[in-house]
Amino acid sequence: MNTKDLIRLGVPPGEAMRRGNDFIARYILKGLDRTQLGEAVEAVIKDPGTFLEDELRGDFARALIGSARTYRAKPAPWRQWGEGLEPEAVQQMARACELPVAVAGALMPDAHVGYGLPIGGVLATDNAVVPYAVGVDIACRMKLTVLDLPLRELDRQREKLIEAIEAETRFGVGASFKPRREHAVLDGDWSVSPVTQNQKDRAWAQLGTSGSGNHFVEFGIFTAEQSVEGLAAGEYVALLSHSGSRGTGAAVCEHYSKLAIARHPDLPRELKHLAWLPMDSQEGQEYWAAMELMGRYAAANHALIHQHLARRLRLEVLLDVENHHNFAWKERHQIEGIERDVIVHRKGATPAGSGVLGIIPGSMATPGFLVRGKGSEVSLKSASHGAGRVMSRTKAKETFEWDKVNRQLKDRGVKLISAGLDEVPGVYKDIHQVMAAQTDLVEVLGRFDPKLVKMAPHGERSED
Repeated sequence: MNTKDLIRLGVPPGEAMRRGNDFIARYILKGLDRTQLGEAVEAVIKDPGTFLEDELRGDFARALIGSARTYRAKPAPWRQWGEGLEPEAVQQMARACELPVAVAGALMPDAHVGYGLPIGGVLATDNAVVPYAVGVDIACRMKLTVLDLPLRELDRQREKLIEAIEAETRFGVGASFKPRREHAVLDGDWSVSPVTQNQKDRAWAQLGTSGSGNHFVEFGIFTAEQSVEGLAAGEYVALLSHSGSRGTGAAVCEHYSKLAIARHPDLPRELKHLAWLPMDSQEGQEYWAAMELMGRYAAANHALIHQHLARRLRLEVLLDVENHHNFAWKERHQIEGIERDVIVHRKGATPAGSGVLGIIPGSMATPGFLVRGKGSEVSLKSASHGAGRVMSRTKAKETFEWDKVNRQLKDRGVKLISAGLDEVPGVYKDIHQVMAAQTDLVEVLGRFDPKLVKMAPHGERSED
């Protein structure tokens, strides 16, 4: 018996789950018959009142009664892809599907713990948006451009390419451009929310920058396994970037998350980051408009990086592909046999509708993939957004050493311009295993192998 079994049996997250695991551990330590453990757990769940005075089972029974408030008579259906996911990430997905507004969910094979919804979590809701199910870095996205630079020039012009990256974007918390960059996104309506209105000048200063955390700009080799959007199969030099809406997106998330939490003061501690805003409320409409603006702003950041780099290097773009993650969409899905309109949150998940192109990166020393969605309804037409972390940033800094990492990068033919120890290859899952776990969700069209990698310098605070 373990956490997954308790989730399957309907034990609520939080205190009841903790006490359930305590009961299992104490039962085993007492040397009781393990073949009867499942029945013992089920008996307490079925009738906790009977065991309130039981020395072994009492704490578990009281916790079950104390968390008897259910938000749905039956959790919304959801499915997991991949094995060995963090139990807490699985719990987060399970509790999200207990919300009264939840309709369906899916957990991607790169999943790990996040605030509210796990990273790699997909949640469909009825007429409600959950700010933390979108995430702090609203509209974080990927962009790939294939360039007309001959492959041999990737090595020959290495220093020139590095200089171009250093000149045409900025990394680090609060990074900005002087003089500022220009883009039509600034001509849009930034008064849709008091947050975006107040943050417009900050957004302008950070326009075209990359930030910190797991954000990057990379030159590498793109191998098209088949013709893609008119690009013939073969090997090409390509540019890949990953970043989002910077400090303005974080401010939007913080503001509307607080409003959502204030609307639902009775939510238990473990559910407060899943507080929602009704779509027909003023706050819900404001958040939605601000989120969509952040989507356009994040796209503008990538557009400027790629345009300026291509222009500086006097290169033509042969293929251009991009996609959001950390976003919510109004979509129509078939859920439990019924077609319905829902709000689909993809927090660290890639849209994978039928024929939709997307990019799933690995790490600084492992490949990323250009994929085409298969339109799986059971996954809410979603796929993973990367390899997914296997350890915290703190643990990574305690575990890895630059000497060993640099040898690994050299063996892979990767030149690291800058990055933190908390972003080295060992902090991520095996991207090949992640891709193998979702062959029913996406088809691989091409592979990107990084060769020149730029991330925020070591010591920068993460903002992904």
